[in-house]
Amino acid sequence: MDVKEFKDLTAEELSLKEKELRKELFNLRFQAVSGHVENPNRMKHIKRDIARVLTFSQAKKKEAAEKEAASK
Repeated sequence: MDVKEFKDLTAEELSLKEKELRKELFNLRFQAVSGHVENPNRMKHIKRDIARVLTFSQAKKKEAAEKEAASK
C-alpha cells in the first residue's frame, strides 16, 4: 500500500489493516518454512507496511489525545 492510503484510514481501519497484514505475514512465514514461497521479497514489504500502520496508528492516537486535552 502507498503511504497516502494509510493517512486516509481511520483508527479502526488501521487496526483491521494491521491484523490483515499480520495474518498475511504469518502465512508467508509458514510458506517459507515449507519451501513454497512464491515471492520471498513480499515478506519484507509486509513488515514495512505493518510498521507504517503502527506509525500512523500512534499518530492518530496522539492527535486524538491532544484534541481532548485542548478541549478541557
